[in-house]
Amino acid sequence: MTLPGYFSGKSWNLGGKVEQTPGAKMVYLIRRKVGTSREELVAHWFANHMPGVIEGQRSQAAEGRRAAWRYIATVFDAADAGGERAWDGMAQLYWDEPLHRRVVHGDPPGDTFQEKAEPYVHWGTREYVVMDGSSELPIEPLTLNAPFPTTRSGFFKVSALLKAKPGTDFEALFAHWLEVHAPNVRSVMESVGGFRYVVSHSLEPADEPFAGMAELYFRDASGWESYIEAFEADGMEEWVDPEGTVVLTSGTEMIGIP
Repeated sequence: MTLPGYFSGKSWNLGGKVEQTPGAKMVYLIRRKVGTSREELVAHWFANHMPGVIEGQRSQAAEGRRAAWRYIATVFDAADAGGERAWDGMAQLYWDEPLHRRVVHGDPPGDTFQEKAEPYVHWGTREYVVMDGSSELPIEPLTLNAPFPTTRSGFFKVSALLKAKPGTDFEALFAHWLEVHAPNVRSVMESVGGFRYVVSHSLEPADEPFAGMAELYFRDASGWESYIEAFEADGMEEWVDPEGTVVLTSGTEMIGIP
């Protein structure tokens, strides 16, 4: 499905503050297998999977082949990680162009992490940074081990995976999201001390479980609570299925390629 102005990289007017990230953000939602603890999954993710991904991308770049230029993983809070629809975390890899070939990762497994995780595939999105806030998310390479992967914390992150209602006009949804909803969200976040807000739209919304994702960063959980109290609907509910939408929280990110 081709959306006019979407795949062509249309610039949206959000008061001159929005940035569209170049290329495509490929998202990988991760869920552990039955019998694997969340802590076990995360340990193997950091120690036995991320280093291999980092080295693989560096090798591909050195050989002049396509490679991801950023790699970040979010570890969702344990309270949100259970349940039939939820996930333990997500990886995000940024590429100059979308990955069109759908590869099932982990079947068969290539490392211990993939032995512990259910097989996963990419979800292609285009990212819009509405509020940057990068100065409040410093990246500190390790000094007593290899610099990357490293971790960061000290924030409260909300990842909302938005499910669209059947028959949704995705062009109308995306236009409303960026032209009406995003400025509304940004205004409320600024009033309650939120510092980063990122919107990701699915490149193939009709073929993916979710139409897009919103990532909101606060200094602590009280910021999110204040946001919920202050937010007023702006019409986004016309397209969003509240039952199918998943909201996950996190206080930890793992940085593979900054």
